[in-house]
Amino acid sequence: MSARRHLVWLGLTPEPEQELPTAVAALRAPADGRPPSALVAAERHRVERLVLRGTQRGWLRYLGEVTALVVEAAAGAAPADPRPALVAGEVVLDHHRMLIGLPGAGYARTAAQRRALERALARLRSCRGPAPAGHFAPRSTV
Repeated sequence: MSARRHLVWLGLTPEPEQELPTAVAALRAPADGRPPSALVAAERHRVERLVLRGTQRGWLRYLGEVTALVVEAAAGAAPADPRPALVAGEVVLDHHRMLIGLPGAGYARTAAQRRALERALARLRSCRGPAPAGHFAPRSTV
């Protein structure tokens, strides 16, 4: 396999590396408000390291962790603020859907995650009340 094929996953979309660190930090943080800046920085560093030095397999493993966080948030009692889970879930679901255009088994490998994210996002959208002013704004699904 060529080096070019090994890197094709990097060209999908910049949204995961832009939007996931803050959303994932909020999902990992205690539910008492915004995540600490150190947690956001650590998550940003982890994503940067995966993108710059990682593999598609490692990246998909990370997105699997994010999927688990979103599913957990949707399965629990209605979260105080579902927006971080909505943002993270929509970003990962969009990413996983785009894998269909890449060579390899990434799309097939993420089928169960796509189904889990679709169910979790439907639940999170149904429990979303009026959005208070703050950092997260759910992405549009056009």
